[in-house]
Amino acid sequence: MYMKKILITTIVIFFFAQVSNGQNLVNTELKTLLQKSLTYFPKVKEVEQTVQLAENKLKLTELNKYPDFTIDASYAYVRPKIEVAFGENSFQFAPLHNVSAAVNGTYALIDFGRLKANIEKSKLEVQVAHHVAAQLQNSLFTQISQLYYQIVYAQKAIQIQDQVLALYNENKKVIDAQLLNGSAIQFDALTIQSKIDNEINRKIDLETNLKKLLNLLKYATGVDSIKQGELSLSMKVYTFEEALQVAMNHNPTLAIARDKINIAKSDVAISKLTEKPFIGAKATMGSRNGYLPSINEPRFNYSAGIGFSVPLFNGGKTKQLIKIQEKGLDLSETNIAVLLHDTEKDIQAALIDINSSQTRIINANSQIEQAALAQKLSSSKLKNGTATPIEISSTNTDYQKALLNQLQYQYQLCNAQIELLKIMGVDIID
Repeated sequence: MYMKKILITTIVIFFFAQVSNGQNLVNTELKTLLQKSLTYFPKVKEVEQTVQLAENKLKLTELNKYPDFTIDASYAYVRPKIEVAFGENSFQFAPLHNVSAAVNGTYALIDFGRLKANIEKSKLEVQVAHHVAAQLQNSLFTQISQLYYQIVYAQKAIQIQDQVLALYNENKKVIDAQLLNGSAIQFDALTIQSKIDNEINRKIDLETNLKKLLNLLKYATGVDSIKQGELSLSMKVYTFEEALQVAMNHNPTLAIARDKINIAKSDVAISKLTEKPFIGAKATMGSRNGYLPSINEPRFNYSAGIGFSVPLFNGGKTKQLIKIQEKGLDLSETNIAVLLHDTEKDIQAALIDINSSQTRIINANSQIEQAALAQKLSSSKLKNGTATPIEISSTNTDYQKALLNQLQYQYQLCNAQIELLKIMGVDIID
C-alpha cells in the first residue's frame, strides 16, 4: 500500500509538471481534415455540451455561498371565532381573516468546510469533462489520421497497379507482334492476357476499397476526397523513458483516472463533514394582523435568530458510506496502476513496430532495385525472343510485390507512429 501511494504521488507530480507538447507532425491537408472533424463530427459537440454542463454545475455550487431570500404571503379564514366572554361582552383573541406578508432570509454562518469541499469536487468534475473532451479529440484524430494514411496507401497501390498493367500491356504488344510473325504461339498471348485481366480485377478491388474509405472520411470530416499525400510523419525519435514521461504528463486516459482518484477523495471528505455541526442564521421581516388589542389591523413585525444543528445518530449509515467510498478510492488507485502498466506495454510495442518498419523500408529499397533490374532484363529478352510469358509474369509479379511491400512498410510505420502519439497524448496538430 505504501509503494502504491508513492507511485500515485509520482504520477500526480508529473501531471502538474506539464510542458507544451504541440508539434507540427502532419501535412497541411491532414491538419485541415483534423480541424474540420472538430466542427463536423457530432460526438464532439456532445462532449462540448458535457463540459458546459459541468461548468454550469460548478457555478451553481458556488452560488450557495450567498444567502437565500424569499417573499411569503398568506391569507386564511379561521372558524370558529377565537373569543372569550366577559359578562355581556366578548373579547376576540384572533381575527377571522388572517393575512401576512414577509421577506425571509437564511444564511449558513459556519458549515465547517461543506461548501468549500463541494466547490472543489465540482471543479474536479469540470476537469474530468475537459479531459474526456481531450480523450475524444485524441481518439478522433488518431482514427482520422489512420484513415487518411489508408487512403494514401490505396491511392499509391492503384498507381503501382497502373505501372504493372503498363508493363504487361507493353509485353503483350511484343507477344502479339511475335504471334503475327510466327515466333510465338496462341497460348503465350492467352497467358499474358490472363495476367492482365487478373491485375485489372485487383485494381478494381483497390478502387472499391478506396471509395469505401473516402465515404468514411466524409462521415467524419465532411470531405470526400484528398490529394495525393505521402506516407510519412515529421515525428521525433523517442526513447521508451521519454515516451513514458510524455504519456504520464499528457495521456487523457491517465488524466481521467487521476481525476477519479481526486473525486473519490473528495467524496470521502464530504461524507465525513456530515458528522460536523451546522450553524445558520435566519431572519424575517414583514406585516401581519392578529396582534392585540387591534387584531384586525396589520402591523409591522420582524424576527432574527441563529440555529445550531448537531448530528447525533443515523444508524451508522454515514460510517458505512465512508467505508464504501474508501474502498472505491482504493479501486481507483489500483486502476491507475493497471493503466500505467498497460501504457508501458503499449509504448514498448509501438516502438518495436516503428523500429521494425524503418528497417524493413531500408531493406525494401534494395529489393525494388533488384526486381526492377530483373524486369527490364526479362523485357529485353522478350523482345529478342528468348523469354517466355511465364518468365515475364514472374519478374513483373516480383517487381509489383517489392513495390507493394515497401508501400506496406511505410503504411505500417505511419500507423505505429500514430499509435505512439495516441498513447503519449501528443497533439497531432498545434
